[in-house]
Amino acid sequence: MKDFFKNVWQYPKFLAVVVIGLFTFALEPLAPFLKRPATAIALISAFVSAFICLSLVLRAMLGLESV
Repeated sequence: MKDFFKNVWQYPKFLAVVVIGLFTFALEPLAPFLKRPATAIALISAFVSAFICLSLVLRAMLGLESV
C-alpha cells in the first residue's frame, strides 16, 4: 500500500511539470517582444485584457455575481 500512494503522488508532480513545460514552450517565442518597451507594453496589456475577458465570460456563463 505504501508503494501505491508513492505512485499516486507522482501524478500531480508530473502534471505540474507538463503544464510548466507547455507554458514555457508557448511563451518562449514571445520573449524577443519583451525587449522593446512598446511591444512589451502591448503584449502585457493583451494578456491582461484576455484574462479580464475570460473571467467576465466565465462569470456570465456560470451565473456568478461580480464583486
